[in-house]
Amino acid sequence: MEGTEVRKLAALEDDHWWYRERRHILARTVAGMTPGTALDIGAAGGGNTRVLRDLGWNAIPLEYGPEGAEVAAERDLAVIRADATRLPIADGALDLVVAYDLLEHLVDDEGCVSEVMRVLRPHGRFLVAVPCDPKLWSDHDVAVDHVRRYTRETLTALLDRPGLELRSMTSWNVLLRPVVALRRKTSKGSDLEDMHPVVNLGLRSIVTAERYLPVKQLPGVTLFADLRRV
Repeated sequence: MEGTEVRKLAALEDDHWWYRERRHILARTVAGMTPGTALDIGAAGGGNTRVLRDLGWNAIPLEYGPEGAEVAAERDLAVIRADATRLPIADGALDLVVAYDLLEHLVDDEGCVSEVMRVLRPHGRFLVAVPCDPKLWSDHDVAVDHVRRYTRETLTALLDRPGLELRSMTSWNVLLRPVVALRRKTSKGSDLEDMHPVVNLGLRSIVTAERYLPVKQLPGVTLFADLRRV
């Protein structure tokens, strides 16, 4: 992702409805796990790293781009600059790897998954979030340097390998998918922009409602996968 987009993300993520709910999802997913050593790959400004840290994890942010690493360092996070397909981590050293909004940026997404398998301990967890549905491809994807959008089939094929158990795959941002689809047809550039507080609150209320509705297998904007090293 370009430096300007990373800076936009960092400025928005604390209050923006999208990123607030994503942090809630991460916190809910790791609830009940015994905190250990975690790697947040593609950490950008470290929003998810801070969630893990606040929950007691020894959380390490890893970022390839200089701008994202700089923002993370400004937030007093001990960021590692490295390639996600060549992790500078010893074999079997990690209890948790988080790759939220990472794989879609990588030409070699298979290489990244192989590296994650290498660094995870037995029973370690791998949490993935990716943008889904190629029909939603737009100028936003171009602006934030996406290589692809996934389907359930393509993401399952990527993650289906000996040693990884797929615990769940769920959709997110289902209720707002029609709005996103319409916006993506007409907008130029990325969706990373400040918005009126009332609009932000309204969107946050809608996406929060998904926590309690049986919509996680319907088409959405994002796919989440929860895997375990076996």
